Amino acid sequence: MIPAQFDYVAPESVEDALAALAAAGDEAKVLAGGQSLLPVLRMRLNAPEVVVDLGRIPELREISDDGEAIVIGSMATHSAVVASDLVREHAALLARTVAEVADPQVRHRGTVGGALVHADPAGDVGAAALALDAEFTIVGPGGSTRTVAGADFFVDLFETAVGEGELLTRIRIPKHTGWGAHYEKFVRVAHQWSIVAVAATVRVEGGTIAEARVGLTNMGSTPLRARSVEEALVGRPATEDAVRAAAASAADGTNPPSDLNGDSDYRKHLATVLTRRAVLAAAQG
Repeated sequence: MIPAQFDYVAPESVEDALAALAAAGDEAKVLAGGQSLLPVLRMRLNAPEVVVDLGRIPELREISDDGEAIVIGSMATHSAVVASDLVREHAALLARTVAEVADPQVRHRGTVGGALVHADPAGDVGAAALALDAEFTIVGPGGSTRTVAGADFFVDLFETAVGEGELLTRIRIPKHTGWGAHYEKFVRVAHQWSIVAVAATVRVEGGTIAEARVGLTNMGSTPLRARSVEEALVGRPATEDAVRAAAASAADGTNPPSDLNGDSDYRKHLATVLTRRAVLAAAQG
């Protein structure tokens, strides 16, 4: 199907992009990598009057080190994140998670910021961002800037803290240098949206788990942190029995969907199994 007609704007700065959004109001849509928006336009599920393309703003593609954290521009592609030495060294969980997004074509075009703002609970990036305690920089009309913690960024199904006329410009991730990481994703066919997935990163000292972070994909209307698992893992040996016991609470407090891929109870069972696998793999480096 052919999209409805729209005006196309490709600003070369964040300021110009914000001005374009302000001029169009609620009739505008932001184009990042286009991997979510373009199918929606083609199926005419949305018909904006203006599409604002962020692809010509170079500062939004930068990946940098600010000392205590790495900073990823919202328009950095999945491929760029996977290839980044900074990300692989200091936020290995994000690199390993993003490497599981769809296929090479999608990773080449899709952007980390676009995926986060789209906020599909079956999308892969959100769980890793939560587990890594990411902070999100949002710029609004007049250049007003605010920083939102990961726990407050995901509001509901396909809804984030990014409001009308605002842009996500960067993701700041505290360094997790030396932490083991793994993303365990369960799908029925290759490159499918996650039925359930678990993002785990752990710091092991002398065979004992000193710190742990666990994010869940598609276990509710937003990505979730399995905080009970994290607490249960601390101080425990990095053995299968100990991790299995801690992972048993992975589904506590979750509300996964029921659909053709599996009902809610099935997903809750998967969450415990995948959490055990992810944590053990992360602990092994």
